[in-house]
Amino acid sequence: MPDHIHALIGMRPTQSLSDLMQDIKGSSSLWINKKRFVMGKFSWQEGYGAFSYGKSQIDNVVKYIKNQEKHHKKRDFAEEYMEFLKLFEVEFDERYVLKNPE
Repeated sequence: MPDHIHALIGMRPTQSLSDLMQDIKGSSSLWINKKRFVMGKFSWQEGYGAFSYGKSQIDNVVKYIKNQEKHHKKRDFAEEYMEFLKLFEVEFDERYVLKNPE
């Protein structure tokens, strides 16, 4: 998708999610800028969303990720993200939730 990614990642129990996301975002930003895939300087937005899944759900998550373009024809990323927050009963303050670019 042009404005976000979905990624299925396995983590070690001792690894912190914030450190992992810093590594992913930092390394990918450097790579994107080095390859000059975008005009100007690329950088990720602040923050991220992370949801956990059980091993038995992995096939469904993979199918979902492979079909994300199809999902976003029905609703945009911000709508989908809000749906996930509600589905997973994540408490949030709407002031700090991603909004679609204008």
